[in-house]
Amino acid sequence: MEPISNQQIADVLFNIATLLEMQQGNPYRIEAYRNAARGMLALPVQVTDVIAQGARLEAPGLGNRLRRKITELATTGHMTFYEDLCEESLPADARDLMRVPHVGPRTAIRLSSQLNIHSVEELAQAAEQHQLRPYYGFGARSEQRLERGARSVLDGPHDGPHDHDGGQAAA
Repeated sequence: MEPISNQQIADVLFNIATLLEMQQGNPYRIEAYRNAARGMLALPVQVTDVIAQGARLEAPGLGNRLRRKITELATTGHMTFYEDLCEESLPADARDLMRVPHVGPRTAIRLSSQLNIHSVEELAQAAEQHQLRPYYGFGARSEQRLERGARSVLDGPHDGPHDHDGGQAAA
């Protein structure tokens, strides 16, 4: 397994905040996940390096429970809480679409419900054929990024944080 980057950890934390927000969860808890995500991006060192050295992960506002969840993600490439949250909050096709980098919960739901795209293969094909551009928020750049991301999922190994638990949070 390739080490998980701080960006990937932040993506998962941002996605958790989005999912909790969609469930109308506690606003303080939602903000805690967003703050933790921003904290991961601001760290001058990789989280995996800190954990490998046996040091305590320190970031502003990071509590013990969230620290444990981040440690689980950094050491295993998976976070049980996030996977369970995705399982209970999202349909299977949206979870599949979230394997693509830059596809978060909202984008995945929008792709499946509004654009009738239900798989990574369908997303790659739609982006390649420029079928996303007519829709608000999907310009040429995002269409290219989604096509590249979908192709990387289809062509590459499936053993990272984008497997079934999400890409970057996108609106």
